[in-house]
Amino acid sequence: MHLFYTPNLQGEYHTLDEQESKHCIQVLRLKAGDHIHLSDGKGNLFKAELISANTRRCEARIVETFKEFGKRDYRIHLALAPTKNIKRYEWFLEKATEIGIDDITPLFCQRSERKIVRNDRLEKVITSAMKQSIKAYYPVLHKPLSFKDFVKNDLYGEKYIAYVEEGDHPSLKSLYTPGKDVVVMIGPEGDFSPEEVQMAQDNGFITVSLGNSRLRTETAGVVACHTIGLLNNE
Repeated sequence: MHLFYTPNLQGEYHTLDEQESKHCIQVLRLKAGDHIHLSDGKGNLFKAELISANTRRCEARIVETFKEFGKRDYRIHLALAPTKNIKRYEWFLEKATEIGIDDITPLFCQRSERKIVRNDRLEKVITSAMKQSIKAYYPVLHKPLSFKDFVKNDLYGEKYIAYVEEGDHPSLKSLYTPGKDVVVMIGPEGDFSPEEVQMAQDNGFITVSLGNSRLRTETAGVVACHTIGLLNNE
């Protein structure tokens, strides 16, 4: 299945932009009469027939629509501190999108080494992963927030903060309720500060462990996302 992301799709016909048209013809070697799939990122998956194929402008006609394709009954929101090496954060976004995630918030913490991210660059990673993994829902990449601003937001669902210091914490697996919306915060390489953990607890977050190993930030994000996904599929 060849999937193209078309957020502005309207009506029965759609024209791929030049970059996507070139990929369609030169890389995939498709021609008029072949079928492709389109997604608007809002849950709609469309089967379409190419009616005009050239490297600058490919036109397609919608022949079948699948609404709420791959819809889940729960939402996953990960607030994850950007890593010092931004490529590691991009790796997390790619894998989380493939697994299934709904919201991502870059989180700036007391011990964060990176204080700037380019959401436009991160969006490209999400788009590529969405197409590769055949998703009809586009994950929402929120604007970066400070830890203080994030925990005081009106957040949906169960709320957890992954913390590795100061004693034992119950596992995310043991506390999360399948079918419930969930928010999980993952800290920077130096972890959350005790003050941040206390602030999170004061705002309804529960400290959890993601396992016995000390994980990198981006690995912890993938583990949290995958754990929730598995629990909802058991």
